Amino acid sequence: MTVRPSRREVLRFGSVAVAAAALPATAIAQAPWPSKPIRIIVGYPAGGLTDTFARAYGDFISQKTGQPVSVENKAGASGAIAAEQVKNAAPDGYTLMWTISTTMIMNKVLFKKLPYDPDKDFALISWMDAGHLPFIVNKNVPAKNLAEFAAYARNNKVSVGTYGAGSYSHVAVEALNRHYGLKMEAVHYRGEAPMWTDVMSGAIQAGSGSFAAASSVLQSGNGRAIAVPTKERMKKLPDVGTFYEQGVTDIAFQVQGFICLVGPAGMPKEIVKKLSDMMIEAGKSERIQKILDTFGIDRAAQDQAFFEKFMAEQGPVWIDLVKGLNLEPQ
Repeated sequence: MTVRPSRREVLRFGSVAVAAAALPATAIAQAPWPSKPIRIIVGYPAGGLTDTFARAYGDFISQKTGQPVSVENKAGASGAIAAEQVKNAAPDGYTLMWTISTTMIMNKVLFKKLPYDPDKDFALISWMDAGHLPFIVNKNVPAKNLAEFAAYARNNKVSVGTYGAGSYSHVAVEALNRHYGLKMEAVHYRGEAPMWTDVMSGAIQAGSGSFAAASSVLQSGNGRAIAVPTKERMKKLPDVGTFYEQGVTDIAFQVQGFICLVGPAGMPKEIVKKLSDMMIEAGKSERIQKILDTFGIDRAAQDQAFFEKFMAEQGPVWIDLVKGLNLEPQ
């Protein structure tokens, strides 16, 4: 026997359907995040510190959420290729980006036009210390501190390596020239490896960059660190004074480069908060602590609030420093 609904039932159930259709999809059925795999886009090549962090922290996020986390390297244009891809992704917490301060700040000066807006296109999630970048001289340079190095540079032709035009190491050369009234030449390389090779051989007299990349120079005795930036000494080089301690108080040696985790603008606040909290927890794990020790980094990931405050305070300083290099935008 076929049972037909009464007119009253049709009207009642019909009104419920209309009301449901008027609700946003999230109000009808919102799957808890994450309910599917998460993709991390890294703006720099595999094997570097940014990539290492992305994979280690990504594994922790996978363990905590029970969802697979994949890492894809989209290197090029100082991180702009990856940034454009993540900018255009859905802001649902399933596409994230690991990148560095160059992509988030310096590119605004280094490029005439960017395919993304660093200030508007991303949700800030977590800030990570890129570590101290010690200033290292070749073993044949008779200097154990900045004053001795400056005295040597006044009487000799000195070339100092940088791992890229517009980078911290480039800013450092110009800041030292200003402070001591020197005319040292900044020699730009495509990354740290070839720079440190030339510091080791004596082709250039000095350079600054990451502790891990420079470890072969230091361990072989072909170079020595004579200064570290920020106002705190480095745990791996406790006997090396800071630029500030040695009287070089230029702001260039007080600001910090960084690695960071961001997502597309418009990500739900609760997802940003969950990821930010997971990053803090991950930083306490044994695996991350070992990575920090290997790279000579003294501080693990910081939360969203720290990141936002850092960008507000140090972002404009970095912009001024890079503008001061008078580079022609690409």
